[in-house]
Amino acid sequence: MKIISTNIGERKEIEWKGKKVTTGIFKFPVSKPIFLDIEEVKDDEISDRKHHGGILQAVYGYSLKHYDYFKKLHPNVDFTHGIFGENLTIDDLEETKIHQGDIFKVGETILEATVQRNPCYKLGIRFNNMKIVKQFWNTTMCGVYFKVLQTGFVKAGDEFQQIKSCPENPTIADLYVAKRTEKGV
Repeated sequence: MKIISTNIGERKEIEWKGKKVTTGIFKFPVSKPIFLDIEEVKDDEISDRKHHGGILQAVYGYSLKHYDYFKKLHPNVDFTHGIFGENLTIDDLEETKIHQGDIFKVGETILEATVQRNPCYKLGIRFNNMKIVKQFWNTTMCGVYFKVLQTGFVKAGDEFQQIKSCPENPTIADLYVAKRTEKGV
C-alpha cells in the first residue's frame, strides 16, 4: 500500500434542506507533507467531532482502486483525490484484508487500523447526489480509520509497512457489514 495523495479540507458552510451546515468533507490534495496528530490531521477541518476525529478516527484512508466502481455510477463527477473525505488516498487499501488492530509504519508515523467509515448525508452533499450514500453502504468499500500511535509527517509516495497483524480480529469490512446490518441499510 502506498499513499497516492494527502488531502486536507477547510471549514465550509453550505445550505442543506434549508439549514446551514458546516462540513470538512471537501478535501483536496496538497503538495506538502501532512502531520498526523493523536486526534486529527493538522490543519484539516473536522466539523462533526461526534462522528469524526478523535483517537480512534484520527486519520481516514480510502483506496484509489474503489474510485473506479463509483466513477461508473457517477460519470459526471470530478473524482479529485479526497472526494470521499479521505485524508490519505491509498493505491490499494483493501478492507476485506485489513483487520482491526493491524499496525503499519508509514512515513514518520505508526498507524493502527481501528474502525470503518460509516457514510452520512455529507458524502451526498460532496457528490451533489444523495444516492451515493446508499450505494456506498451497499459495498464493503468503506475505507479505514486509523489511530495514530506515533505522530509525524506523511506524504505522497510513502509506503505502508505492516508491523503487526491481527488475523484473530474482524476485518474492517466485517465491522462495516455488521454496522450496516445494525442500521438496517
